[in-house]
Amino acid sequence: MAKIILFNMISIDGYFEGPGRDISWHNVNEEFNEFAVEQLNSASALIFGRRTYELMVSYWPSEEALRDDPVVAGLMNSKPKIVFSKTMKRADWTNTRVYNGNVEKVCLGLKAENVNDIYVFGSAELASDLISMNLIDEFRFVINPVVLGSGVPIFRSSSGKRKMKLVRSAVFASGNVLVIYTPE
Repeated sequence: MAKIILFNMISIDGYFEGPGRDISWHNVNEEFNEFAVEQLNSASALIFGRRTYELMVSYWPSEEALRDDPVVAGLMNSKPKIVFSKTMKRADWTNTRVYNGNVEKVCLGLKAENVNDIYVFGSAELASDLISMNLIDEFRFVINPVVLGSGVPIFRSSSGKRKMKLVRSAVFASGNVLVIYTPE
């Protein structure tokens, strides 16, 4: 059975996006890209909310992404993608399915039918729903050495109180810190 893993790059003060959906502060380099490739290679599918899907589809299939980061672009474009949205009816990105509801049923089905892990990227509103349904099996964050002061927090108030157990941590040469937690 697959695990659903929530993965995000976050600031020290807990934001995964700055104001205006800004992610220019993401501290990425070759070491991070190797980590990203390793993660994507282990994924059986990717889950997005509509806003994160729009951000991802605006970049990864582009000429720029294919030129500047062909390995990650190839993985992002080829992996099965699931989008939960109340407004989208269809998606044009290769290997993408759109669901307008039944989040819990779809996610439980994905976990049962896959062996490799399923990753949720970004998607704060969807992540909050998944957390409240106890569907997140693992939380992975790469903490960037930056304080944003405002933006979109990774945890919404509707996420509720959760105790976590640290499973692994690692420090990147860039100053990023990977932390992996499981719910207790």
